[in-house]
Formats: sequence, C-alpha cells, structure tokens
Amino acid sequence: MQILTFPEAATPAELRIQVRELQDAAWPSGSPAPTPDDAPVHDPALRPLSMLLVDGGTVLAALDLLAKEISHAGQRYAAAGLSTVVTRAEARGRGHGRRLVAEARETLAAQGHDLGLFTCDRPLRTFYESAGWHHLPGTVLVGGTPEAPFPSDCPGFDKVTMAAFFSDRARRARASFLGSRIALHPGDIDKLW
Repeated sequence: MQILTFPEAATPAELRIQVRELQDAAWPSGSPAPTPDDAPVHDPALRPLSMLLVDGGTVLAALDLLAKEISHAGQRYAAAGLSTVVTRAEARGRGHGRRLVAEARETLAAQGHDLGLFTCDRPLRTFYESAGWHHLPGTVLVGGTPEAPFPSDCPGFDKVTMAAFFSDRARRARASFLGSRIALHPGDIDKLW
C-alpha cells in the first residue's frame, strides 16, 4: 500500500476514474449527464492536490487538499483544507481513511500552511479527531463568495468545523478562531471544502 499525491489535473487517468467512481457512489449527483472523468472536481485557483491510498492499482481511499489565503481577525493566513474524503465501501473499517487523513494533515503542515480548516458532518467529528484534527466549537466557515455566501450553519446542515494550527502565528491566534465566522469564500465550484 502506498500514498500517492498528484495535482488534481495530473492524476493518472486510471486512478482518476476510480476516484470519480468512489465520489459518485458516495455523493450521487442525480444529474442525468455523467461528468467526464477528466473534468476537474475543484476550482484550479484552489491548487487542488489529490492524495490517494493505493494498493496494487486499486484506490482504497482518496481526498483532495485545497488551499488559499484567507483574512481573519485582521490577519492573513495561508489556509488549506480537506475535501471529498472517501473510502472504498468494501475497504472501510480497516483504518485506510484515517491513515490518509492523518497523512494529509502532515502534508499540509510540511507545505508551510498556517492552518488547516474544513467542515465535516457532525457524526464524523471523532473520526477526524482520531487522525489528529481538532474540533472548533461554534466556528462557522462561510463558503461561496462574498456576494453569495454559503455558511456551514445553513438550515438543514449539521456540520462542525475541524482545524489544525501549524504555524506559531496561527497557534497564538487559535482563540480568535473559536466560535467565530471565518470567511473562507472558496468560490462557486467549491462552495465549502
């Protein structure tokens, strides 16, 4: 088993097709027209990086890392987050997803980001905590765009915000992120990551 990392657009076709199948199974779009396998899932401006846990050519788990600079409490931060985290149904319960999510956290730290931020469904909180991420109680990520915001506390959503503070500067500012609204604004494609 190995973890492979590629810019989203450079992921080999045979692996990209498997990832797209896993994503479609996890989040059926209901769209009558299938998305082409080579179409980007994420906005290229977010510098999407795909991480795949592969065993003998089979993708067992996959996720994407997205990154951008954000402003919060009068400061600028290099932020990144997890998106489209998925594990092959028949491979679940073996720690593959946890291994990949923990490795993603280490990768983001090594890349020099100040912090990692993302939302997840409330029942997945303990899964992400087991991989080294921390829950930010009361924190809301505001996605979409400034003109069309998409907050993680929309009616019908049951999301929590997870984080990791990598730089000394971000660690010192941790309290400013607790219980706050953070303007993530990743755009129209990735309304939230």
